[in-house]
Amino acid sequence: MKNKLYLRLLPLLACLMLAGCHVAAPVDAEPLEVLPVSTESTILESKPSESPKVTEDLIRSMPEGDPAEETAKVPSLQEFLRISLLPVGETAYVWGGGWNEEDTGAGPEACTIGVSPRWKEFSQDLTSDYEEENYRYQIHDGLDCSGFVGWAVYNVFETESGREGYVYASDDTAKTYASFGWGDFTPKNSVKDWKPGDIASMSGHVWICLGTCEDESVLLVHASPPGVRLCGTKGKKGTSKAVALAEKTMQEFWPDWYERFPKCEVPASYLKAAQMRWNMETFPDAEEIQSLTPEELLALLLPEAADK
Repeated sequence: MKNKLYLRLLPLLACLMLAGCHVAAPVDAEPLEVLPVSTESTILESKPSESPKVTEDLIRSMPEGDPAEETAKVPSLQEFLRISLLPVGETAYVWGGGWNEEDTGAGPEACTIGVSPRWKEFSQDLTSDYEEENYRYQIHDGLDCSGFVGWAVYNVFETESGREGYVYASDDTAKTYASFGWGDFTPKNSVKDWKPGDIASMSGHVWICLGTCEDESVLLVHASPPGVRLCGTKGKKGTSKAVALAEKTMQEFWPDWYERFPKCEVPASYLKAAQMRWNMETFPDAEEIQSLTPEELLALLLPEAADK
């Protein structure tokens, strides 16, 4: 009888011991064997996060009443485009930047939450005669085109550093992302228009669209020599409101960069690219980002722009 009573009380005793209470064992019961108790939170998977902010974010994401199950992060198209502007004007183009040392996929920077301080340290002393060819494969000092896009995608989908990344060959990035079910893929010869958030893959390059102007010129953000910046294509009639908008925005928000690297025009060949357009299942678009003009989008992403 004593043994049966003890077995029934055992779960309660264990809970009290974990709470720091001292409880005497039942009379005539066998001494309890106290097993070591892990002090790590189940929220943090196998090890504590290195970033206190990430830890707090993960804890806040837990549903009340079920602390053992993590709620998936719900990204948005607006957040993706906001993140894509964070390295602008302070990150140099470096061949292989964002890739691993084996050059087979995402490196540590492209799998890290936030902008690497090393990018700014490297770029702030560059002069207008910066020759990226002299810094090939200094992978920790900057980003190349696919490293930049992969970093932006990682930062909108993930909540902590060190997971598997999203860096792929530039020619294949749009098609690869579409194969994950993230959006619709359109071959380069079938693209009809460009909307904010579209991923463009062309021969040797990949970029992110920020919208189409009235003259059909396209504003974009990308990593291309000399670095991560806003640029514009020409429209069908040779004019380019996108280039003018890129120059104006770079000069106002990143004046130090613009003084050294004022060029914001890219060739018309940029529009001969394959396209991946995000679907609503991947990126909820309550703000109707895809319907905004480049001017409207920048006013949303860079609030100060609305007052200038």
